[in-house]
Order: sequence, then C-alpha cells, then structure tokens
Amino acid sequence: MAKADSIVSFEKASFEYGVNKPILESVDFTIRRGTKTTIMGQNGAGKSTIFGLITKVHTPDSGKINISERMTIAISRQVIPRDELDLTVRAFFEKSFKEKKYDIDPRIDEVLEAVNLKGHDKVHDRIIGSFSGGQQARILLASALIQNPDLLLLDEPTNNLDKAGIEHLTKFLIDYKKTVIVISHDADFLNAFTDGVLYLDIYTRKVEQYPGNYFVVLRDIEARMERENRKNAQLAKEIQDNKDKANFFANKGGQMRLVAKRMRDKAEELEEEKVDVRKEDKTIRPFIIPAENDLSGDIVAITGFTVLGKNHKPVQKRASITLRKGHHLLLKGPNGIGKSTLLESIAQNKAAGVVIKSGTRIGYYKQDFSMLDFKATVYDCLMSAMGKKDEQIMRGVAAGFLLTGEIMKTYVGNLSEGQKGLVAFARLCLERPGLLILDEPTNHINFRHLPIIAEALSKFEGAMIMVSHVPEFVSKIKINEILDLEK
Repeated sequence: MAKADSIVSFEKASFEYGVNKPILESVDFTIRRGTKTTIMGQNGAGKSTIFGLITKVHTPDSGKINISERMTIAISRQVIPRDELDLTVRAFFEKSFKEKKYDIDPRIDEVLEAVNLKGHDKVHDRIIGSFSGGQQARILLASALIQNPDLLLLDEPTNNLDKAGIEHLTKFLIDYKKTVIVISHDADFLNAFTDGVLYLDIYTRKVEQYPGNYFVVLRDIEARMERENRKNAQLAKEIQDNKDKANFFANKGGQMRLVAKRMRDKAEELEEEKVDVRKEDKTIRPFIIPAENDLSGDIVAITGFTVLGKNHKPVQKRASITLRKGHHLLLKGPNGIGKSTLLESIAQNKAAGVVIKSGTRIGYYKQDFSMLDFKATVYDCLMSAMGKKDEQIMRGVAAGFLLTGEIMKTYVGNLSEGQKGLVAFARLCLERPGLLILDEPTNHINFRHLPIIAEALSKFEGAMIMVSHVPEFVSKIKINEILDLEK
C-alpha cells in the first residue's frame, strides 16, 4: 500500500501524565486509510491515551504525530460525561459540531436508525440521563456517526449493548467504508472485522503493530514470545558457561587472568543479546467475595417489579421469587426495558414488590461506577469499604486486583474505566455483602480477568442478582433462576 495512504503515524512519540507517570515511550506505528484496527492492552496501558493524542486532547512530550490534512475525526467515548446527562438528545448531538446545524433533526433520525435505537422519532427532546446504559452506548456511537468522519474512533463500543445491539454494530463496521480504530475487550466482536492490531505493552510502554485479525494476532504474539524465551534460555546457558570458565581461569593466576577477563567480557556481550520478551498481561489473582456472616432464611423476596413498556411508560408485573443463601438470580431483557433502574432501586431498598431482609449488607456494582467516590484516592476508597479498618488486609486485597504502588495514591476519577472496575471488585471483597447486585460487571474489564471474576461470582455464598449481556461470561457462573423482564 502506498505511503500516501497513511492517515495517522506516530514517530518516536512519548507521553506521560505528570511527573513519573510515563505512558508511552518512543512509540512508532502507522494507520492506513480504509483499515479497521484494534487497540489491545492491559487496563491502564494507555489505550484511551492514544485516542487523546490522535484527537489532540493530549500533546506528545517528544516525537511527532502526523495526521492527514483536512481529515475529519470523530470519537465515540466510553461513557457520557455526567455534566451532559441533563441535556436533551438534540442538545447532545449539537455539541458534536463546532458550528450550529439548522438541519440537525433529520440527521439525528438517520444516525439513531443506524444504531438501531427504535422510537427515535420521539426522543429529540428527551433527557439523555433517562436512557438506559445500553441506549446511552448507542447514542454515543450515533454522536460520532453524525459527523460522518474520515476516521472513526470507538472506545469500548459494546459496553452495555445487548446481543442484538452488538450484532447490529458488527454489521455496521463490516460495511463501513472509512477508517476505524477500536478499543475493546470483546474478542469475538473484534475478530469479526479487525484487519490489524496495535498492542500496547504496559511494561515497555511501546506499541507493537501486527497485521491480521484478532485471533491470528494472539497466535503471532504467543509464537513470538515462545521463540524469544527459547533464545534467552540458550543465551542464559552460554552466559553461565562463560562465567564458570572465567571463575576457573581467574583462580589459576598469571596469564590465565586475561583469559578469565575475556570470558567475563563475552558473558556481558551475551547479556546484551538477550531479548526483552513482551511480558504477558498480568491477570488478577483468584479471589472470593466473602459473604456476610450468619446469613439465613429469605434474604430477598420479589413479588412484583416495574419495567418500561412502549413510549417509555412504566408497566407493573408480578413475580414469585425468593433468594436465600447461595441463590443467584439473572435478570434478562433488551436495552431500555429498565434493568439498571430496577437494580438501582433494589440496591437502595426502594423497589416496590421487593423486600430485603432487615440488616442485610448490600454490595452494589454499578455499570457507570458512580457508587465510587471519584474524588477519593484508591487507598481511601478501599479503606472506607471496611467495617473494621485493617490496612494490611486492604493492601493484600488491592494487590490481587493489580492495585499497587502509585495507583493507590491516584484519585479514582483519574483511573481508566477498567481500573475503576477492579477497584469496584476490590471494594466488594472488603464489604462482605449478604446481597450482591451486579450491573454489567464485564464492562471495560480486560478479557483475561473475566474467567477469574466469573469463578468468584459463581462461588459467592450470599444472594446475588446480576445483569449481563455476555453469554460466555454468564455460562461460567452458577445461576439458580432467570427472570426475563420482557416476558
């Protein structure tokens, strides 16, 4: 492909957040016109930072970032900022443009149709915050599409989307003729359209560029690591042989000391030949979420609940569900039916038709992490979750979720979304709930962590109510009962 087809290139680009927080060091890569590229990397490696550098929200500390002239760029963010949740749909889309658009309503209709948000003809004056998490995810995508950009940047676009939403988005991206860069932890979604991968190595702070789809790249990375490990093992053997010979000749004295020096020099040369093997993503340690002590009897009784029907009107439904110790309930239903609203009302013990045993401690994992104090440090956020304060126990739990060192001093609001998710799980371990409520617990989480999280939830000995649109994740968790809100 001709060099003229390059629309974004990083040349020895480095970036750090403040002092002693390097993210990227001398990064090189190129994005070609019309390609669909995935950005992979551990939580906190700097995936969203790459987007910030492309959109010029950030400026590199050194090196160059070349952007094709007159190229338009639009980004679909991970979450809607809190200060924009009170906007109407029309006002939210108007913010996507620098200049006022007088014909914006039909354009809004067109992009809402593209993201499969039904009933769009009646939502122009509706408040953004009144939409479900899945509907907000579609609106975020639509706010990028309405700009008809040459380069579309998607940051975790499948978060909160139901199966139908993910299928619709996948087809859209396969058919999309322009350039796309996607950050996602959804392997099957990525493999459907990806033709190249940028891998951010959190240890070397470099970017490795690979051609091919997602699963091909994973195999390439594993094969490269195996070759490098074999080479290093061979070098290590030669280094040790030279050191042993150097020690032997050094003890002989006289001219033999010169031979010993040559052997030591040879060992140092071989050390320099060792390859920096790309370390595998660290995964969180296996963990349990301890349940509240002395749980007995009916912890939750559900005799009725409210969902949203046509035209966003509440509909009352009946149920007969009892959750006891070790009983796990899965809530199902399409985006917009009111799953998150129901979970929040249960977590606040305000849901009509739902009775929670008095004194039950509730642990709540909310999909937008608003149950966390964004103005607190990670240290303070975790300490506040403990009934009996014990810093040693807290730090042990935190380390299991890769929350160590400088991260502990970082404000929660400054963490990546994936790191916020790990903080949320660490808090649940420290809270020891009797009732665990989980709203899309896979959002933003590195796919390598998901089997460990699934195992912990499956073994939870208290009562649990969960919403998740990820069948592979749910299949690994013990579910005793399913409540389909649509039926």
